[in-house]
Amino acid sequence: MAFKLTWLAETLLDAGVKVAEDPGWQTHGRREMGTVRGVMCHHTAGGLSGNFPSHRVVRVGRSDLPGPLSQLGLGRDGTFYVIAAGVANHAGRGEWKGVTTGNSSFIGIEAENTGLSNDFPWPDVQMDAYARGCAAILSHIGAPVSMCCGHKEWTKRKIDPTFDMNKGNHDDMDIFRARVQGFMDGTGVPRPRTPAEDNTGRPTLRRPASGDLVKEIQAKVGVDTDGDFGPKTEAAMRAFQRKHGLVPDGIVGPKTWEALSSV
Repeated sequence: MAFKLTWLAETLLDAGVKVAEDPGWQTHGRREMGTVRGVMCHHTAGGLSGNFPSHRVVRVGRSDLPGPLSQLGLGRDGTFYVIAAGVANHAGRGEWKGVTTGNSSFIGIEAENTGLSNDFPWPDVQMDAYARGCAAILSHIGAPVSMCCGHKEWTKRKIDPTFDMNKGNHDDMDIFRARVQGFMDGTGVPRPRTPAEDNTGRPTLRRPASGDLVKEIQAKVGVDTDGDFGPKTEAAMRAFQRKHGLVPDGIVGPKTWEALSSV
């Protein structure tokens, strides 16, 4: 049975960020969520190389802590990985704005970053997506920007997320919340543009594109060649991207066109 956070992927897509959905994420979780009060920001303290090397551990957990470890992951290229729709073990004991039930009251985002000086500054595209995603979630649940908290604000036992090593422990979260507020108010900076075409002139395609190029894509990924880029084509494209080590966002951009050319 699906858990209640099945709105996550669509909400993030509507915010204009890239989204990669794990298979079966709608039924993944420790149990059903309670009343969602906010969003909690983390960094993974994972590997230095790769877009989201912590994906597996966030999805399945560790020997000392079962997964999922958050509902969302955030890759270095600004892609949100939708991992779970139920409770995730991301918060631990703590408190924020009078709320003490972290796992059942906050949606967790694990953003890929080592948390060390070797991984600073964070990529602009990742920080842009982080703020947009938090703004979209808060707007959806009708919560103020103050309900976007850092794990380090929830509990003194943690230091994540560290957005700026030169700032005080919480100063960088205040700066981040101001950026989130800008997107909630509609005054945030324009989002980075996805390349409109590759170096051969082939356009970036996604739902709900149509036409002969869509038929070409459909033939390569093994779905009906009706020329309409719908849910089945997107699902097949995500599977193709996973198989070829690409970000499984279902969007046919320059890197995916290159991979398709070898099929």
